[in-house]
Amino acid sequence: MRLSQAPRRGLASLSLSRFIMSAHAARSPLSAVFLLHIALEAPLALQAFWSPQSLPFLQMNNTTVVMLKVCLYSRFITRVVADFTQLYAALVTGSCITAFLAYPLPEFLPGKRALAIGFCIYHSVVSTILFQTPRFIPHTLGPFFESVNLTPEVLWGTFHGVLGLGMVVWWQATLQYAAVARGAA
Repeated sequence: MRLSQAPRRGLASLSLSRFIMSAHAARSPLSAVFLLHIALEAPLALQAFWSPQSLPFLQMNNTTVVMLKVCLYSRFITRVVADFTQLYAALVTGSCITAFLAYPLPEFLPGKRALAIGFCIYHSVVSTILFQTPRFIPHTLGPFFESVNLTPEVLWGTFHGVLGLGMVVWWQATLQYAAVARGAA
């Protein structure tokens, strides 16, 4: 190794650390989409943990189908609906904690970007399931909204769809952070 290469390597690592510090300070406001995931998922998860039987769902057969599709745990069919709900609550609570921990991280980290794609897929699948499921929430938004087929399931599915789209928007808006990080390394 020549002596002229040593200072360059030190300078490159110094510029990378400066980039990391500036990228962390210049975090995208779109990272709030990770907090929106928590806001959408945490209430159901908390209620399902503490009192799964008090969840306001009609016809537990329909609820069982929805939980099975969302959890993808078809081998647990013989268990009680409360177990399905608690499995889903555990899954969602883990994703909320992960979103909370990923929120302050720099945008260019591969783990945060992979989590965003995972959330995008999750919210898109849940949105599709909720749009296609029969009524299982015994609340209504009123006769006018029922006449235009705006049910709580459709509204909940819309929120999931918007959040899935928000993850895609975050991904696209933060591509420059990842590109600069690759160039600085």
